Amino acid sequence: MTSSISSSYLDLDGAMGEGGGQVLRTALALAVCTGQSFHIIKIRAARKKPGLQQQHLTAVRAATKISQAQVEGANLGSTELTFRPGEVRPGNYQFAMSTAGSTTLVLQTILYPLLLASGPSQLTLEGGTHNPLAPPVDFITQTFLPILNQLGPQVSAQLTRYGFYPKGGGQLTVDLVPTAHFKPLVLMERGKLVARQAKAIVAGIPDHVAHRELQRVADKLKWPAECLVPDILPAVQGPGNVLLLQLRYEHVTEIFTSFGERRLPAESVADKAIQRLQQYLAAEVPVGEYLADQLLIPLALAGKGEFLTVAPSTHTLTNIEVIKTFLPVPITVTKGPEKGWIIKI
Repeated sequence: MTSSISSSYLDLDGAMGEGGGQVLRTALALAVCTGQSFHIIKIRAARKKPGLQQQHLTAVRAATKISQAQVEGANLGSTELTFRPGEVRPGNYQFAMSTAGSTTLVLQTILYPLLLASGPSQLTLEGGTHNPLAPPVDFITQTFLPILNQLGPQVSAQLTRYGFYPKGGGQLTVDLVPTAHFKPLVLMERGKLVARQAKAIVAGIPDHVAHRELQRVADKLKWPAECLVPDILPAVQGPGNVLLLQLRYEHVTEIFTSFGERRLPAESVADKAIQRLQQYLAAEVPVGEYLADQLLIPLALAGKGEFLTVAPSTHTLTNIEVIKTFLPVPITVTKGPEKGWIIKI
C-alpha cells in the first residue's frame, strides 16, 4: 500500500501489547469521536492470520461509512491502514458479514461515535452473535448496556437470530439515542445478589447436551431448578451450543460463558463456565475482566471514572495505551487496599 501520510496522523503499532484486533477497533472508535486521523502498521501481528480479516474489515467499513472517512488499505489481509474521519452522520445502517465474525465487536467500533452524534441511529448487524473469541450478545445486553445507559445515552439491542461459529448468519438490531456527553461512573461494589440463572442454548445438536450442562451446574453450584433454563433453538440456527451463567447484583450483572466444541463433553463445557464464575466470586470485585475492557472508552470520553476489577489482562492494558494516544486523560491501574485492582480515569 502506498500512502501520503502527513504529520497530523497519529502513528500506531498494531503489534503493541496483545497485538490483536482491539488496537484497530479502539483506534477507529476514538478517531471518529475525536476527528483525529491515524496510520497503523502491523495490524493483528500477534495472530495466526495477521492483517484484516472479514470481521475487522467490516468494522473499518462501518467506521468509514458513518463518518464519511477517507481510508487507504481497507483490503482483506492488509496489515497497514490509513484512516481520516469526517463528520459523523446518524441514521439507519446495516453491516453484514458472510462469516461468523463478531457483530458485537463491529458494534464496539461504531457505538461511541454514534452515541455522540447529532441524532438517533439504528444498526442492523449480521454475522456471528455467539463467538468464542468475542463477547456474546447476552453480555452486551445484560451486563454492558445497563451500565452504559447510566452514563447518559440510551441503547437497546435485540437479538433477532442467533449466529454461532463457524456458520454465522445471526442478526442483531441496536437502537441508539445519543447524549451530549458521557457522565462519570464509580463502580466499587457489587451490592446484594438479586438473581442468578444458568441458560444452556443448543441448536442443531441433541437436547440432552443442554440438560447435562445444567445438571452439572446444579451439582457443583447447588443452584435450584428454577435457576436452570434450557433453550432449545430451531436446528436451522445451528449447529451451536453455549452455556451462560448470570449473576445479577444491585449494581452490576456479570455473565460467564462457555462454548460447546466437538468431542468436548457437556460436563466439561459446564466446568469451564463454573470455574470462571467461581474465580469472579473469589475476587470480590464488581467488574470482571471483559466488562473492564468495555468500560474504558466511555469513561475516558467522560473524562472521569473509577471501578474495582480483577487483575487487568494484557488486552485491558493494551486498550488503555491506545486510549491514551487519542485522549489526554490520565488512566491509572493500582492494586486495591484489599482484593482487586482499581482503574481510575
